[in-house]
Amino acid sequence: MSSHLRQFNAIAHRVTLIAAIGFAPVSSAQGIADGEWRAYGHDVYGSRYSALSDINRDNVSRLTVAWTYHTGEPLATRDMKRSLEVTPLMINHTLYVSTPLGKLVALDPVNGAVKWQYDAKVPPRSGFGDFTTRGVSFWNDRIYMATTDGRLIAVNAGNGTLVMDFGNLGTVDLRKGLRNAPFEFAEYEVTSPPAVVNGLVIVGSAVADNNRTDAASGEVRAYDARTGQLKWSWDPVPQNTADPEFHSWEGSDAHRTGASNAWSVIAADPERDLVFVPTSSPSPDYYGGRRLGRNDYASSIVALRASTGKVVWHFQTVHHDLWDYDNASPPLLATVKGQPAVIQTTKTGMMFVLNRETGAPIFPVEERPVPASTVPGERAWPTQPFSSLPPLSPHGWDGKSPDTACQTLTRGLRNEGVFTPPSLEGTIVVPSNIGGAHWGGVAFDPVRQIAVVPVNRLAAAVQLIPLAGVKLDTLRQSRSRMGYDYTVMRGTPYIMRRRILFVPPATPCTPMPPGELVA
Repeated sequence: MSSHLRQFNAIAHRVTLIAAIGFAPVSSAQGIADGEWRAYGHDVYGSRYSALSDINRDNVSRLTVAWTYHTGEPLATRDMKRSLEVTPLMINHTLYVSTPLGKLVALDPVNGAVKWQYDAKVPPRSGFGDFTTRGVSFWNDRIYMATTDGRLIAVNAGNGTLVMDFGNLGTVDLRKGLRNAPFEFAEYEVTSPPAVVNGLVIVGSAVADNNRTDAASGEVRAYDARTGQLKWSWDPVPQNTADPEFHSWEGSDAHRTGASNAWSVIAADPERDLVFVPTSSPSPDYYGGRRLGRNDYASSIVALRASTGKVVWHFQTVHHDLWDYDNASPPLLATVKGQPAVIQTTKTGMMFVLNRETGAPIFPVEERPVPASTVPGERAWPTQPFSSLPPLSPHGWDGKSPDTACQTLTRGLRNEGVFTPPSLEGTIVVPSNIGGAHWGGVAFDPVRQIAVVPVNRLAAAVQLIPLAGVKLDTLRQSRSRMGYDYTVMRGTPYIMRRRILFVPPATPCTPMPPGELVA
């Protein structure tokens, strides 16, 4: 989303705040030639910074298109939603690009000519909820691609042929070995590139997390980068009673909960043998009556020992998540106040800055009381963590709008600010499930000492509808007519109804702008 100059005062305040944090970059340039971009976030630390300076504010307006590459894949339709969200890699004078349907293409960066192409042939009508790809990963002489349909594939970087001694003839089936297998094919996918650290390929997953209580499980797994052999697997829903967080999941069904997966990009500190895993909400997103308790490891930043998968520390950004507040943003590693730090921006609009070795907050975090749930069977956690750093996006909205259509949409909805739980009458959720900060994450400019974060400022309306007596056909018809999402949360007594609060043609009910680039 673009920034708006009329928000200058708020943005200027944030510039002062974030610059005052005192970032210093991790030494990410080691082994990376000028102009290369060897990982999704430039490097395993997730800095998202390039020192190239030929393009600047003085000449950017004069740029013209040098070449265009067409993937050859059919355009997205209402029945086949797809999006290209890829960050290309630039290695050894070659661009590496992936597509939603599983093509991996090596391009000449000078003229866009295809050097080679590998096609994993992802079925185009798979029905994935998030049919996209965000890129690939590199190690030694190999490119690793995690496909939307759940395969980890190793390809020779030089010629695009499968690495036949990796996995099963170049491929590992990520659908095998899950605690909870997906009920339907489209309920499990991989949309982000894996992390590659110290000879291991570490991969998460994207799960359809609002369809059922026992959705596909969200294990994070590490594979030998050369052979594809599974080295370890970590389940964010603890299964062992000896796990110190086992009892933060309450109820007979709690440990069968799915999701809590890591669908975003994982950052790594190879020198400390650590990976930093941003986890998502447990299933289903908006009702936790079958998974009472704080639900530790879910909606958290979790530091795992890269070599073993053992938990070193964890910090929960949302307790007992009822708002789909996944940690969508990739973590960023930097030095803050002289300490090794991991920075996590969140859908709530908060930024948490934690010691990379211990998980202790470098800037204070306060547990504050939040509204209770009024839904039968639900028990919202009584407090939530608030960063002492001012939020990057609004934490509340009075529900007022000059638009009469917006007034109709919001009339009678529960609205007590951030962390107001979903309700039977309907709740205004602000920030909405798209943030705050989303998968764009945070980038750090070490020269100007500025962190830059794209944020959304939209609200959503979320309502839980008792399943008993509801005519599903009527709901499906109203979904297309009224712009609402309806999901039967199997295993619960409720249907979830949700919509982002804007009216045709595309006017947000919340104050403008709908999004900002905050620095």
